[in-house]
Amino acid sequence: MTQPNILELAKQGDTQAIASLMNRHLYPKGIAAKVAFQDACLEVILESAEVPNQQILVAFIRKGLTALGAASVEIVKVYGQQRGKEFPAWSKEFDLGIAEAEIKVIDNEQYSSNTQCLTISINLSGDPARELTNQDFELIANQIGTDILSSCTDVFIQKVSITNGSSVVTKER
Repeated sequence: MTQPNILELAKQGDTQAIASLMNRHLYPKGIAAKVAFQDACLEVILESAEVPNQQILVAFIRKGLTALGAASVEIVKVYGQQRGKEFPAWSKEFDLGIAEAEIKVIDNEQYSSNTQCLTISINLSGDPARELTNQDFELIANQIGTDILSSCTDVFIQKVSITNGSSVVTKER
C-alpha cells in the first residue's frame, strides 16, 4: 500500500491500515499493535516483551486516532499485554466523540485528583579521572530518563532532566 492509500483506508476505519500506521511507530520500540473494530468500538491490543507503558501509549493512541478522524470510531479500548501472557496487564477505554479540549480537561482532572504531576531533575557527578564523554553521559541519562518515565505508575512525571555539568538530557511526556 502507498502512503495516501493507507491513510485514506485508516480514515475509513480499515483496521489493517490503522494497525499498519500504529506499527510504523511502535515496532521500532518493540511494541506490536493488533486492531479490531466492532459496533463503533476500536480495540487496540499493544503487546511487547515487557508490559507496555499505559500513560504514554494511551496518549499516543488517542492523539493519533483523534488526528486521523475516522468517523466510524466512537469508543476506543486499549489493552497493554506482555508477549506470551494470556491476559492484558491493563486496559483503558476512551470516547473519541469528546472534543480534544474536553479530553484535556478530563485528563487534567484525573491527574489532579488521582496522581501528582512532578518534574525530576538529576545532577550527575563523578570522578573526573574516569573521563565520561558526553556520548557516554547521554546514553546513561537517556536510560535513566526512560527507566523513570516507564516505571512510575502512581505518579505522573512530566519531565526528567539530567545534567552532568556541561550537558543536559531532558525527556518530556
